[in-house]
Amino acid sequence: MSNRKIAAWRDAGLIDSATAQRLVAYEAEHARPLALWAVFGLGALAIGLGIISVVAANWEEIPGQLRLAVHLALLIGLSATLALREGELARISPWVSEALLFVIAVLGLTFFGHLGQVYQTSSPLWKPLATWLILFGPMLLIFGRSWPAAALLIGASIYCAWDFAAADSGALFEREERPGWLLAAIATTLPGLFAPFAAWMRDRSGRHDFWRQLELVAITYAVGGATLSCIVASFGGFDSDYDPLGSAGQLVRAVAALGFGLLLVLAKPGLSGRVSGLVMAGSGLTIALALGVNDIDLLAAGLFMALWVGIAAAALAIDARGAFQLAVAVVALRLIILSFELASDLLLSGFGLILSGLMILAVAWGAVRVSQVYAPGRETQEQTP
Repeated sequence: MSNRKIAAWRDAGLIDSATAQRLVAYEAEHARPLALWAVFGLGALAIGLGIISVVAANWEEIPGQLRLAVHLALLIGLSATLALREGELARISPWVSEALLFVIAVLGLTFFGHLGQVYQTSSPLWKPLATWLILFGPMLLIFGRSWPAAALLIGASIYCAWDFAAADSGALFEREERPGWLLAAIATTLPGLFAPFAAWMRDRSGRHDFWRQLELVAITYAVGGATLSCIVASFGGFDSDYDPLGSAGQLVRAVAALGFGLLLVLAKPGLSGRVSGLVMAGSGLTIALALGVNDIDLLAAGLFMALWVGIAAAALAIDARGAFQLAVAVVALRLIILSFELASDLLLSGFGLILSGLMILAVAWGAVRVSQVYAPGRETQEQTP
């Protein structure tokens, strides 16, 4: 905060002279010169790059067991530092603690790859990921403070679940023994379970921001799945029945999302909990309905827009300006794409291109106007939808 701004507040009568002096003294005491910190950062970066270069140049000359021992020792040392000094690091800056936790988690993840390289072993990726989640997931839940830890935990869970589900069909990764469509479909629902769990923990922990971010990322997974279901349905992608990626698997995910929505309402009483639960349940309902509009482009697009209109309404209910504007933008974009799908012949003529351009401008203008008129004010604190 600049002294000029403090002086402006004092002159406007927002603060008195004594408060202004205390603010100036506080800022002077806690100032962190940007140039000095940049120099420190460049020095640390140079040292780190130098160490990496030395190790990389002699990688093959270093015995595999020694590399693993150093990797493991580094992992244990950093983990011990986090466990013993986490509170002190968080008081310095929550981001210091979060950065250390993130580094430990990534080191743990790369350790499995390092282990496979040294001993020349291989396995489906979901197996080391599942092991990593069992070993390091609790650490992320115990010490996580913001979105990096939440995103890493949910992201790894999603990748692990879908790798397990798709491994049997070879749709994403190498084919292996089929795990069973029901088990695979259930696995893909598990990342959504973080939403009610995080909602339940929010009032039982001092790390409110972490649990809020974890809940939000888990709800985003459900909304993303519902959105993708509408897109797949628009070109008739749901053909197979008893397959983790097919119609039966979709129904399992729909039922799970409905259940998670109910758990969200129970775990977080109040308007915010009801809205979060409705968004989660609405995503599940959309996933189920997408099967009924499979290969019906217009209805699939309508279902897509209904989902995001519902999200916009939910955002309005809790004064979430950013979420509302995002939902309006998504609906506008889908309208534009739908117009091209329904009137693709217009694009073959100059007059048609002019009409299409005017239509895009009209939709964009309408989206901006809706956002300006109905979006909550910037001063309103946003909450998790």
